[in-house]
Amino acid sequence: MIWRNSNSLILLSSLLIFLSLPSLNRAAIRILVGTCHASSFLTGKAGFCTTQNYADCCQAGELYAQYRCSPPVTDTTNAKLDIGSFSQGSDGGAPAECDGNYHNDTELVVALSTGWYDGGNRCLKEIRLNGNGKSVLAKVVDECDSINGCTTDQNYEPPCPPNVINASPAVWDALGIPTSEQEVPITWSDA
Repeated sequence: MIWRNSNSLILLSSLLIFLSLPSLNRAAIRILVGTCHASSFLTGKAGFCTTQNYADCCQAGELYAQYRCSPPVTDTTNAKLDIGSFSQGSDGGAPAECDGNYHNDTELVVALSTGWYDGGNRCLKEIRLNGNGKSVLAKVVDECDSINGCTTDQNYEPPCPPNVINASPAVWDALGIPTSEQEVPITWSDA
């Protein structure tokens, strides 16, 4: 094979050296190829789980996938819209991570999967959600934890998948999607 571009040769050489390093872990490979797979598994613990909004409660001893990544964010990032409440005593568990407050179901608020939450870098910022032919701006107030789960703070629910936006009923209403549906495909972007 003849390389016409020296940058291509450098890139290929760098990639081969990178892949041959003994300390390379699977997470680095996933980042390299742009995919997101389970990084490990959590053994479930059962506890009091509020089943409001179709909550999926942990089962003792069951294994649940954990994700430290999410798909890359673009102008039309594919996601699954899930319903959740951020009010006190609801299926949301603890107060919202970004501001330490509970939020009424009439507020346009969301929680993002761990990778999209980006260590809190999207806290209190608006994102644009598109679904059902409509669009709405919603404020990020919490993380839909893709690593931890099956504890009181997570309502004894498993870790979130890497591509979920947990949204208040107000977001669902604004998009005209019945809250009886579960995991509705949508797209989103930073506003």
